[in-house]
Amino acid sequence: MRQARLAETGQRLALRLIRQWKGRKPDVWLTYHLYYKAPDWVGPLAAKAWGIPYVVVEASYAPKRAGGPWDMSHRAVAAAVEQASAVLCLNPNDKACLEPLAPGRLHDLPPFLDIRPFDTSRTVRAALGKEFGLNGREPRLLAVGMMRPGHKLESFKVLSEALGTLQDLPWQLLIVGDGEAAAEVQAMFAPFGSRIAWLGRLDETKLAGTYKSADLLVWPAVREAFGMALLEAQACGVPVVAGRTDGVPGVVADGETGLLPVPEDPAAFADAVRSLLLDAGKREAMGQAAKERVMRHHSIQSASDTLDRILREVTCRS
Repeated sequence: MRQARLAETGQRLALRLIRQWKGRKPDVWLTYHLYYKAPDWVGPLAAKAWGIPYVVVEASYAPKRAGGPWDMSHRAVAAAVEQASAVLCLNPNDKACLEPLAPGRLHDLPPFLDIRPFDTSRTVRAALGKEFGLNGREPRLLAVGMMRPGHKLESFKVLSEALGTLQDLPWQLLIVGDGEAAAEVQAMFAPFGSRIAWLGRLDETKLAGTYKSADLLVWPAVREAFGMALLEAQACGVPVVAGRTDGVPGVVADGETGLLPVPEDPAAFADAVRSLLLDAGKREAMGQAAKERVMRHHSIQSASDTLDRILREVTCRS
C-alpha cells in the first residue's frame, strides 16, 4: 500500500511539473541512485512527456526481488532503466543485471572525490605520536569506518582477528570512527593494548592529515559497495589492504595501489598486511601509484569530464 501511495504521489508531482514547465522544459532529466526500495516515480513520466533524455546515475537491479514484497517498486526500477538513454555505473558489480535492461547504454563513472583537501593537507604524524604516545619508527596502520552493527562490525572483527596473528611484527593501529557499536569494537581490540590509538570522529581536515600520517590503510571491506575511505587514503598517497568485495576492485588496483585478499578471510588478510609491513619500499611505491591513479581516474574533474561527455551525447541524439 505504501508503494502504491508513493507511485500515486509521484504521478501527481510529474503531472504538476509537466504543466508548470511547459514551454521551458529541461534538456535532460538526471536521477541519482535507483534501487528496489527507492524507484523514481517522477522522472520517467516527466521525461517521456517532454520528449527529453532520461539518465540514471548509480542504478541497482536485483532480479531476485521479483514477486517479493517490494515487487511494485522493483518493476518501477526496471521500467526506468529500460527507458534510460544512459545509465552511469559507479559500481562495476551492478552492470551484469543492468545490461539486459539497457543494452549498450551502460557507462562507467568511477567513484570520485574532491582531492583538494587531501592534496593540500599536512601530515600530523608527529602530533599524533605525541598525543597518543606512539613510536614514530614503527609502521602505522589506519582503519576508518563507522562503528555500527552489520557489515561494518564484521569488518572490524576480521581486522582484529587478522592483526592477532601479526603480533610478532612491530606496528601500531589508528582507528577513526564512532557509533552505536563502539563498545563492541573496543572490546575486540582491547587485547592489543597500547598498540591501538582511538581517534574517534574526525572532520575532513583532521582526517586528511591522519591519512598522511599512516603507512597503510587496512580495511576488510565486508560487503562494501566501494568504500570512500579507500579512495581518500590513496589520494593521500597511502596504499591499501582491503577485502576483494563488490566494487572495491574498482577503486583499488590489486598489486599496484594496494592488495586485495579474498574477502572475509582473516588469514589471507593478515598475509597481505604482513607482506607490506615487511617491505617499506613496496608500500612507498604503491602509495605513489595510488595518488597518481586517484588523480587520473577518481577526481571530480575526471568525473565531470565523463558526465559532460555522456550528457552531450544523449542530448545530441534526442
